[in-house]
Amino acid sequence: MRIIPDSELIINSDGSVFHLHLKPEQLSDKIIMMGDPDRVSLTASFFDSVECDIQSREFHTITGTYKGKRITALSHGIGPDNIDIVITELDALANIDFKTREVKKDFKQLTMVRVGTSGGLQPHCPIGSYVVAAKSIGFDGVLNYYANRDKVTLADFEDIFKKHVGWNPQHCAPYVVKADEELVERIGHDMIKGVTISAIGFYGPQGRYVRMPLANPDLNTKIESFRFGEDSITNYEMESAPLAGMGRLMGHKAMTVCTIIANRLAGESNSNYKGSIEDLIKKVLERI
Repeated sequence: MRIIPDSELIINSDGSVFHLHLKPEQLSDKIIMMGDPDRVSLTASFFDSVECDIQSREFHTITGTYKGKRITALSHGIGPDNIDIVITELDALANIDFKTREVKKDFKQLTMVRVGTSGGLQPHCPIGSYVVAAKSIGFDGVLNYYANRDKVTLADFEDIFKKHVGWNPQHCAPYVVKADEELVERIGHDMIKGVTISAIGFYGPQGRYVRMPLANPDLNTKIESFRFGEDSITNYEMESAPLAGMGRLMGHKAMTVCTIIANRLAGESNSNYKGSIEDLIKKVLERI
């Protein structure tokens, strides 16, 4: 049995995991995730009771109960690099014995639903709609650093996508992964099912031109016209692909659902989306 070195998994002196500052007993197996730490407080405002409220950097965690269900609300910050940190540490909290530093014999499966905001790329994804990332395309490259990524990705989809858009070899190799099918149906049965791109940044990597010209100015036009069978690319965000991919590799159930706050085709956005995200959080609390 491998003993995980201190340098590979850092455990704080109080017995909490390094970045999240959570202890194993403070984590539920039902987790609602979001980028904004303040959104964790919003989610917990619907709880019937609260066990713990922990803040460390951009990682805010509240565990409590909602209608008899024990749920953890957690913020992961912005970007795929943060997802790598959060999913690894959540899995460690569930499946590593912090005293012996060994993998536990009995695997604990986590259910993780990310609630986010996103920009729509298709006419059928208007501002205010909810889009489930049934499939995600990772522009971030995170999954490429882990063994067996090809066992959870869709090679045909990847190849046809790269040919269609003329993928720049200087970028990270894109990967395509499905979210957990049962979870998608349970959470998003009455929502739009789409293909979501997880970008490595918010501006240039999503085709936004502010002051610096883009290396691939026509990439979004090619993305919007891409079809793979009945699939079209519905929206951009920054976290769904590493969440779904790492979740599958680890054996957890994971998915992302976003409220659309911008329509990239129309060049419109809605910065006052609080009511929409609040309603989406309530739906996920009911269905998780």
